[in-house]
Amino acid sequence: MEVGLFPNPRRPGFGVRPRRESLRPLLPQHARHCPVLEAGSALGFLVHPPLAEHELFQVGFEGEGRYQLTYSLNPTGRKWEPIFTITFILPVGGIGATKEDVKMLVDATPESTAAARMMARMFIVPDDLGTPAGAVTLRGAWNFQTPPGWDTVYTPIFNMIERPIAPMMVIRVQTDWYVHDTEFRYVLQPGETISASHSLPIGQVIFVPREEITLRDGTEAEMAARQQASEVFYNEKAASKVKTPYGLEYSPHYLRTSRRQNEPASGATLPAPPVMDPLPDPVGKVGRNDPCPCGSGRKYKKCHGEVHG
Repeated sequence: MEVGLFPNPRRPGFGVRPRRESLRPLLPQHARHCPVLEAGSALGFLVHPPLAEHELFQVGFEGEGRYQLTYSLNPTGRKWEPIFTITFILPVGGIGATKEDVKMLVDATPESTAAARMMARMFIVPDDLGTPAGAVTLRGAWNFQTPPGWDTVYTPIFNMIERPIAPMMVIRVQTDWYVHDTEFRYVLQPGETISASHSLPIGQVIFVPREEITLRDGTEAEMAARQQASEVFYNEKAASKVKTPYGLEYSPHYLRTSRRQNEPASGATLPAPPVMDPLPDPVGKVGRNDPCPCGSGRKYKKCHGEVHG
C-alpha cells in the first residue's frame, strides 16, 4: 500500500520525516527479545513537529482557560533563549473571542507581534484550546493521504513508559478524500506543560482499512484446533530456547515462524540474502544495540545479530 506524504503547509521544509521505530529507550532488556512488543511499537509511523534542530516550543495549561506558549532558540548549541511567549485566555462560558497577549523577549520590530502569532499557529491549533478543558493540539510536520477505503488514526506513541505522560485523544479521519492536517490533541492538567523539539516525536499514525467487522462465536472444532495449535507452538518454543551473551534466556521461535508466514507463496523466489563475513574471534559480550563487531557501522541486531538470532 502507498500513502501520500505532504509537508505541513504552514511551515514546509521543517521537521523529521515520519519513520517506524520498534524499540523504546526505557523498555526492560527482555523486551528487546519480544517480537510482538517490538511489532506493536512499530505499528505506526512516528510524527515530529515542524521544527528545526535549534528550535523548541512549550505549551503550558495554567487553569481557568489560560494557556501559555513559549518559543525558544538555541543557535549556539549551549543555551536555550526564549524569544516570545503568547498567553491565550479563553472566554468565560465559551462566548466571545480568545484573547492573545504576546510578549517579545528579544529586541522586536512592530511586525514581530504578528509574526509571533503566525508562528504559534504553525505549531498548535488555537481554536482547539480548551476542548476539552486542558486540551492543546500539536501540529505535525507531515500530512498523509491514504488510498481509497483507508483511514488515518492519530494516536499517542505506543509503548512509551516514561512518566508523566499527558493523555491524548485518539482520532480517526477518512484521509482518502478529506484533506486533514496531522494533529495530536493532548489534555493537560493545570500547571502541566508539554514540550516539542526537532528530535522528539509528538505522536504516531497508523493506517487502517475502512470496512465493517462482524464478530461470530467460534465453533467447537475451531476451539479444539486452537488448543492443539497452542500446545504445539509452546512445545516448539520451549525446545528452541537460546541464551544471550549476557545470560538472558529467550526463544526465537515466534520470530522465525512469523518470517516463514510472511514468505512469498510457493514458487516465488526471494532475493538472496547478503553474504556476511564471519565475526572476528573472540567477539566478547555484544548487546543488541551495540555497534556490530564486523565494522559495518550498523547495530548488532540489524547485522550479524539478526543472522545469529
